[in-house]
Amino acid sequence: MRHAVSVRTAVDDDASAIQSIYAPIVRETAISFEDVPPNAAEMRERIRSTVVAYPFLVSAAGDGIVGYAYAGPHRVRAAYRWSVDVSVYVASPARRHGVGRALYAALLTILEMQGFHAAFAGIALPNPGSIALHEALGFTPLGVYREVGFKRGHWHDVGWWRRPLHECATPSEPLPFFAHRGRFVAAKILTT
Repeated sequence: MRHAVSVRTAVDDDASAIQSIYAPIVRETAISFEDVPPNAAEMRERIRSTVVAYPFLVSAAGDGIVGYAYAGPHRVRAAYRWSVDVSVYVASPARRHGVGRALYAALLTILEMQGFHAAFAGIALPNPGSIALHEALGFTPLGVYREVGFKRGHWHDVGWWRRPLHECATPSEPLPFFAHRGRFVAAKILTT
């Protein structure tokens, strides 16, 4: 699968394609700690609620969506507002073809432009492919939460990785994504 890959902001109409990528990950693996795959309506709501403040991106190749990535709050306390958690999911046939890298490159660039200080990624272990992707993009390991999740009849560890974004001793408030999304198209980070 070598197609030109574009990255753009997710829209409501992408919800079904996103759900079809995510559902088998929920059902068949411990990569996601959800037990029941969300339906398309729930995915649509996740897109809508995320893009108010954070990017939710999709990668399109050929005739469809082949992956997606998004950011969200790291924790709820006010002092955490410059830190984000990030996730990326790629459709099985599109893995190892640069889709995850393209999504994360755009996502991380946008998060830097928004003024976020650091991105964190939690990876259910073992997952050598995800670890390799994150480390190739500048994430460094922080530590492991041992036996933090129980799924598919087993306890699972989650490793945490960190990537610095915007270095600033006294940060300004992060820019909300939706209100500033035009900047990211103009900067050619995203296609329209």
